[in-house]
Amino acid sequence: MSENVVHLHKPTDPPTPDTAPTVLTVVPDAPPARPVPLWVRSGRAVKSAATHETTRATVRAVARHGSYTFNGGRIVARRTWDGRTGSRYERMIRAAEAAGNLEAAEEWEERLQRFRAARHHRRMDLLHSPVEAAKGVTVGAGMSVGVLVALGIVMAINTGHVGDVITPLTATIDFIALLIRIVQVVWGPALTIGPFLALLALWSVGRKQHAAPAWALPANVRSGEGEPITPSIVVKALRDLGVAALARAIKEMGDAGASMLGPITIAGCGVEVDVTLPSGVSTNEVQNKRRKLAENLTRHEHEVFITIPQAARTVRLWIADSGALDEPIGPSPLVTDETMTADYTKGKAPWGQDLRGDAAALSLYQRHLLITGLSNQGKTVALRSLALWLSLDKSVQFLMGDLKGVGDWAMFDGLATTLIQGPTDEHVIQVTEMVEGAVDEMNRRIQAPPGTTFPPLIVLVDEAQVAFMCPAKDEDKRPYGGSKANSRYFMAVRKIHNQGRAVNVLMWQGTQDPTNENLPKLVREGAHTRASLALGTESQARMALGDKAVDGGAAPNLLRPGLDRGTLVVASDGITIPAGQSSITVRTHYIDDDAAEAITDRAKALRDGVTTLHAVERGEERDPLADIAAVVGDAPRVRTKDVLARLATRNADAYGGWSFIDLKRVLDDAGAEPYKSDGVMVVARDRVARALANRDNEGSASADG
Repeated sequence: MSENVVHLHKPTDPPTPDTAPTVLTVVPDAPPARPVPLWVRSGRAVKSAATHETTRATVRAVARHGSYTFNGGRIVARRTWDGRTGSRYERMIRAAEAAGNLEAAEEWEERLQRFRAARHHRRMDLLHSPVEAAKGVTVGAGMSVGVLVALGIVMAINTGHVGDVITPLTATIDFIALLIRIVQVVWGPALTIGPFLALLALWSVGRKQHAAPAWALPANVRSGEGEPITPSIVVKALRDLGVAALARAIKEMGDAGASMLGPITIAGCGVEVDVTLPSGVSTNEVQNKRRKLAENLTRHEHEVFITIPQAARTVRLWIADSGALDEPIGPSPLVTDETMTADYTKGKAPWGQDLRGDAAALSLYQRHLLITGLSNQGKTVALRSLALWLSLDKSVQFLMGDLKGVGDWAMFDGLATTLIQGPTDEHVIQVTEMVEGAVDEMNRRIQAPPGTTFPPLIVLVDEAQVAFMCPAKDEDKRPYGGSKANSRYFMAVRKIHNQGRAVNVLMWQGTQDPTNENLPKLVREGAHTRASLALGTESQARMALGDKAVDGGAAPNLLRPGLDRGTLVVASDGITIPAGQSSITVRTHYIDDDAAEAITDRAKALRDGVTTLHAVERGEERDPLADIAAVVGDAPRVRTKDVLARLATRNADAYGGWSFIDLKRVLDDAGAEPYKSDGVMVVARDRVARALANRDNEGSASADG
């Protein structure tokens, strides 16, 4: 029992010397700590020792070196067996038959027959070799003795001593005896040390082949960072993929599983190899194991790309050098070459590099464009770089709506005919009416005489998902957003997709996180060029690029958000895609805002001057002469067809149906008649300004009178 402590104290009432009793309070002490059993302490000590890093390192070292020796013996035995038998040839024959290469199978069959014939010849020689050896030893011994005796006779004649006749023979016998004594001395230690030397040799073979479990190998070997890709590594990676039919076929082929592989070629910052799969293995079984295949190849998942070429039962593997995809690519030629210009019809925009490191350029001629991806992955920069290149073709006109409104497209002020920036419903309404104005311009062009050529008109909407999700309705209760037949933005985009390409009216859209709600099916399938940055799911990848591209190996959902910023998977006939593939991965150049402003300054210098509208004017009475002056801007003269196009963009309702006759009528009435310059009809800025000034002066005089 534990002891108690007794405290003596008195009550709280005022005590008297005689009556104050003493109160005893017994307070038990806390029980003493119970001793920890010995078996618990021992168990903890054992656990601590077992989990200590030194213990783990020791266990790994013992397992590693033991495996080196054991597996080294297996390797030497296998090599010896291969050297003594025709098993190597038989494996090659089975591999060739599995690959369907009958010519190679016949060639290996002939080699096997030659090997067997040579082996039979050696064995027959061994049957006669003892007799021949005995004869040879007898003859050789007799000749040797005769030579030694003859040498002794010569020595005896020279010295005059008869005993020298046997001196050479005696010396030879003494030398043989010495060799025998040396062997007798060395033989015992050799028998003792020999097994250890043999084990050391086996250990060395196993060590060179890293013949030990992966967990027991040193960290630098186990990681495999930077390990070059060889046929044996690829075959082992495929064998360990977890596809039973594939593993079984490779096992039957033996080491000749490399016959499945085409040449391993250097491709940019990695290598590329075609793998012909054996019968019973489908390509999608390998595609679905991308992560495991990458890890088997000592790579990260994003460093291995699997595509399907034209050849049947074949997958194409592109394997990056370790860490190569994390290195940035060089600057855009738009930034480094200040003399670069663009050609909408025949040129291609320098967009970036493919995985091989080759330049990736995109043709924009008569192709609607859609770029999508998760937020903050480089969508605006990728879309803007294409517009920057095309701005260097002075014939191209832009109508731009930025529904993010943070200034990403501000450098196009003075370059685009219309630039609307902002995320509100009012901005969506403005952008919708801008797109509808482009539809009116498209209809006007379609009704023009056959053979008429029109300048390219790019209708660009960034963050288009804001327009599709807009809940606002007009006075007729028609929604601006949505994907129904009465949705204004949706229907305007669809009309341009249907007919705009023929008259160079093109729709470019950038959108985030595609779903059926914010990117309707008919809109995304109307784009000729579809590109996607990193996405979250395969279903989103199918929305972005289409089923054909994804079934062919396109996988933007496997890109790493944040780390693969600016990397696009592109499906388009406007970019060079390797034969048999349906898409290509492009690492785009990054052009920052300052560089973009420098490029647009060069583009503005190529043009006569553009007055940018920041809102679509609607509902008010028009002043045709004032509008003509506004669209002419600061340019000394502008071609009449460009004036008509700008007027239609400024207000499609008022000017969408105008022809040259309508324009000439207004200018003639004002005394600012168009005239020919270098063989084309133009409108002079000074004439229009003078007509406006005269009209204003006349109006003032009338008011004063």
